[in-house]
Amino acid sequence: MPHSTYLPHRMGRAEVSPAGAFEAGSFQEFALTYTAGYFGIDDTGSIKIVHRFASDMGRPQFADPQGWNYTTAEASNGAVLQVEYDQKRNIRPWDKTLFVRVMRGFLREGDRIVVRFGDRRQGSPGIRVQTFCEPTFEFRVLVDAIATYNYVELPEQPAIAIVAGPPVAYKAVLPTVRRAREPFRLGFKGEDKWGNPSDQVEGRFRLRASVPVEGLPETLTMRRGERATTVENLRVAKPGEVLLEVLEETGRVLCTANPLRIVEAAPLLPFWADLHGQSEETIGTNSARELIEFGRDCAFLDAMSHQGNDFQITTAFWHELNRLTAEYNRDGRFIVFPGYEWSGNTGLGGDRNVMFMTEGRQIHRSSHALVDDLSDVETDATSAADLFEALKGEDCVVFAHIGGRYADIRMAHDVRLERAVEVHSDWGTFEWLLEDAFEQGYRVGILANSDGHKGRHGASHPGASLFGAYGGVSCLLATELTRKGLFDALRRRHHYATTGCRMLLDTGVEFATDAERFDEDPNLGPGRTERVRRAMMGDILRSAEREVTFRVDAVASAPIERIELRNRLRRLETWRPYDAAALGRRIRVIWEGSEYRGRGRQTVWDGGARLAGNAFERIRPINMWNLDKRIEQAGPGELKWSALSTGNFGGFDAWLANPRAGTLAIDTALVKTAVAVADIGREDLVFDAGGIARRIRIFRLPDENPHRSASIERRVALGDAGDDALYVCVTQEDGHLIWSSPIYVFR
Repeated sequence: MPHSTYLPHRMGRAEVSPAGAFEAGSFQEFALTYTAGYFGIDDTGSIKIVHRFASDMGRPQFADPQGWNYTTAEASNGAVLQVEYDQKRNIRPWDKTLFVRVMRGFLREGDRIVVRFGDRRQGSPGIRVQTFCEPTFEFRVLVDAIATYNYVELPEQPAIAIVAGPPVAYKAVLPTVRRAREPFRLGFKGEDKWGNPSDQVEGRFRLRASVPVEGLPETLTMRRGERATTVENLRVAKPGEVLLEVLEETGRVLCTANPLRIVEAAPLLPFWADLHGQSEETIGTNSARELIEFGRDCAFLDAMSHQGNDFQITTAFWHELNRLTAEYNRDGRFIVFPGYEWSGNTGLGGDRNVMFMTEGRQIHRSSHALVDDLSDVETDATSAADLFEALKGEDCVVFAHIGGRYADIRMAHDVRLERAVEVHSDWGTFEWLLEDAFEQGYRVGILANSDGHKGRHGASHPGASLFGAYGGVSCLLATELTRKGLFDALRRRHHYATTGCRMLLDTGVEFATDAERFDEDPNLGPGRTERVRRAMMGDILRSAEREVTFRVDAVASAPIERIELRNRLRRLETWRPYDAAALGRRIRVIWEGSEYRGRGRQTVWDGGARLAGNAFERIRPINMWNLDKRIEQAGPGELKWSALSTGNFGGFDAWLANPRAGTLAIDTALVKTAVAVADIGREDLVFDAGGIARRIRIFRLPDENPHRSASIERRVALGDAGDDALYVCVTQEDGHLIWSSPIYVFR
């Protein structure tokens, strides 16, 4: 880090008490004691105690001695201290800063400053430690002993371990499609309340399948200390749908695996990937090696890529990343792509992700902002246009990303390289990026990844920080699980995206006469074509027909709430698996959208609801991932909640005592409205609140919805000019979204 290196051994020492391991998300009290070194600390000198950007440890506060996160600082010699907290008062990734300045007096060698995080002496419950695991969570201390505001890091930093809590939920993971008699595996784990794989799972669990599964044991056993386990070399002999449940020995169902379809033959198979995440070497948590092993062993991914901010990747770390991807990449088992996040300023094109087919390629950084070694600065590509020019001829793919910065694909785009847009990550949901592509006439596929910063690649719970959404994953439809097979799927846009669930989705277009399918986007010039009557998601075709058949096949991991059939910016139809006669006592209230495109996109939906002339019998939250953001029933007809959205959506289901009586009033800062319960039906009641798709929606659902699959065929009229882009967005009742990549047809 670019701090002063002047005599760190003379700047003092720091220790934290108690030391040891602490449960993620628990409340604790820590005393950090700084003992001044040879120089002491001069009048107006200071120390900074810093934590990583990704940490969601409770924000220290100094006003309420009985409240959460109450923090104090005292000098052993009675010096007066000024104490402040700022989210960005140090150099990233160590930007969360507790600042302690010696205001009156000074410190000599041996004098101490004691900072009590979560000071319990006056009734505070303590400070809430971060909600995700980290074996070396540092209280990093920097010292300005000579009052020059030029800080020196202490040579040894106090640290604790953050570990998982007991399991509260269980996950079983299967592949999505496999051929009959082809081997596959089952992954199983328990997660604590913050989404960490728990190493406290122990005991024997029963396995029950809907069809005979060769190699499936009657039980599996987990031992304390294991975070996850797998059962390998499973096979099913006959085509069909496989339902697999994990049960306690008592017979209670703990979880049901995602849908698995067995087919006799298939030219392409689905493989699950999270192509975007960071480790502690940039702005994330835990090492790059630990990130890869989590994705492989705890998230049960088929493929992944480490994508660190380029302006923080040193040459040495770039070489190390390339060594790691080569070490862990195994054809047919687990694929790791070398790559990086090009993190250019928004005005220069915004974030892009670059993935290479092979190791040893040149990194073209957007800047050397946090890389001191300028020996390769001439290789920088400081704008998105420069990046595309630098990558000419490279065996790589690029996709546009929304993070702190957003990709401006209207400003720069290269059809040769940028084959997809990322519409969902921990940062939120960004369908407007796809709309930008359509408006510009681009032909792109749709991806979702985590951009996880908390070390949970492929299973990225957002925790309790500014991240508002569970991280996404993408399903790549490929001939084989190799880099070449997956690159081919990415280049052909043969993939779909989800907000974290795993489900089966197949879309296609059927023609009455031969259509011309292009191997490459014809905007690149003449290329190989093939005459076909059918096309799949991602294909680009030319046809003389005025109508085509659009086909959708979906098997979801939870009941299907709706499927939107879309053509470019137009919604063709909203399909639901139930009719108005099936509606019952359950209503759904959804808040969604964002303030604007940039970093300040968070929208606060704190508020409540009153139900006059009726009562709430029970409620169920949707997509309320941050356990600090809650919805509570304050009385028979009153709800209160704390919530936010970052382009994604959250909300709740409520079962009413009377299906049609009374009035529902919603009260938030952005939307205040009242509707008669009798007027809440199958179609959305929409209350706009400006911003980007920022609104509240209210509609009615069946009391129970058993529908987890859909098969839809529709005749769709094609336009006379430009592309038709046919795709779907599936909404599951549990709050997950799924997007197919568009099928592009022009006449």
